[in-house]
Amino acid sequence: METVHKIGRRKTAVARVYLTEGKGAVTINNKPLDQYFTTGMLQYKVKQPFMLTDDVDGYDVRVNVFGGGITGQAEAVRLAISRALVEIDADKKTLLKAEGLMTRDPRMVERKKFGQKKARKKFQFSKR
Repeated sequence: METVHKIGRRKTAVARVYLTEGKGAVTINNKPLDQYFTTGMLQYKVKQPFMLTDDVDGYDVRVNVFGGGITGQAEAVRLAISRALVEIDADKKTLLKAEGLMTRDPRMVERKKFGQKKARKKFQFSKR
């Protein structure tokens, strides 16, 4: 099997994933998974597609991720891994789609409007 390359996005985070057959090593920006994502919840999010498809130790993953915060980055990596697994085996799509891992989350930060404090918050109104 060759290397499978896929991109995942979430908010402003962009993750490029390179999936190859291996022993289950996950490297993110040249760091091991547990050093890059220190909390267990974020590590779980990254490994979730592998756990659902029973491929935990089947593939080595190299990831380049930038932009956004750590949660957005973890979810971008999860989407890219899910897309790569589906490209390898199309039968896994129904399983991953049922868990919502094949959907790009479209929610973005709303822009700030002029004359206002933030996107929707206004400056305090003074009648006199």
